[in-house]
Amino acid sequence: MALAKSRPHKEQPVTSLRANWMKRLIRKTVKPLLSPETTIETQRFFADISLQLNVLPKGTHIVATEIAGRYAEWVSHEEVSTEHVVLYFHGGAYNIGSAKSHRNLTSHLAKAMQCPILVLDYRLAPEHPFPAALSDATSAYQWLLDHDHEPEHIAIAGDSAGAGLVMATALELKQRNLPMPAVLGAISPWVDMTMSGESVTSKAELDPMIRKDWLDEMINNYAIDVDPASPLCSPIFADLAELPPIFIQVGSDEILLDDAVRLAQRAEATGTPVELQIWEDMWHVWHFQAGILPESDQAIEEFANALKQEFVSKGFE
Repeated sequence: MALAKSRPHKEQPVTSLRANWMKRLIRKTVKPLLSPETTIETQRFFADISLQLNVLPKGTHIVATEIAGRYAEWVSHEEVSTEHVVLYFHGGAYNIGSAKSHRNLTSHLAKAMQCPILVLDYRLAPEHPFPAALSDATSAYQWLLDHDHEPEHIAIAGDSAGAGLVMATALELKQRNLPMPAVLGAISPWVDMTMSGESVTSKAELDPMIRKDWLDEMINNYAIDVDPASPLCSPIFADLAELPPIFIQVGSDEILLDDAVRLAQRAEATGTPVELQIWEDMWHVWHFQAGILPESDQAIEEFANALKQEFVSKGFE
């Protein structure tokens, strides 16, 4: 996997009219809801309902299951032809989101990966603050190992807080001396709960979706009895050596842009293979609009290709 680099703009098509329209729609509808003034219950309802409006790819199969006492979904496509699996952690600032809210994203990823995606409903704050989500995530990975999934056949991926949970889980696995997965995938990662990135302020007006005051409230709900700067809450401050290769995608218009950039830089400094793609004019987890926007479809295709490349590099096609 290549060292950290921005995605050259020439490789990305000119931003589509649909994307410009979607950005305006998100600014008018989503950003006001992701606010400290909106109850967690309302935010969860909105996430589960609004993100299910897209039509899933034809041939998608969803099977409910239970992993370590938590609801989970196997999301797969009729074209599945490998033994690989992706363990996926949804975003939502550790307070909202679910397997259901992310079905459109994960179903398109399953089709592109040609392997099943296991999406975990880890426990959410404020009812279950840190380290509940991390405990559930680590248990889900151990469950895969216990059910004869070889670590070299497993990728761990996620978006936003779920991408932060990907990194925290890898750090926990390293601490426990457990076998590592083949690759880590991070979409628009939130890995700094101190909110110290310069883009938190410089991109505040440009970001059509995420607000700092909302994230501050989510941090207060999640990091109750722990310092937000601790490495398992904010993996940006962790020792990232001896981790699997990391593939990162982020939009240029995100307040969390610097989280992704610094994560790549710090991983690279430790010798951990990492590649960073910065997509011009894109917002937080634009992958949600797969099936609607060409930029979302292309991002998921490249995300899947990067993960599959690590499987192949380890001798598993």
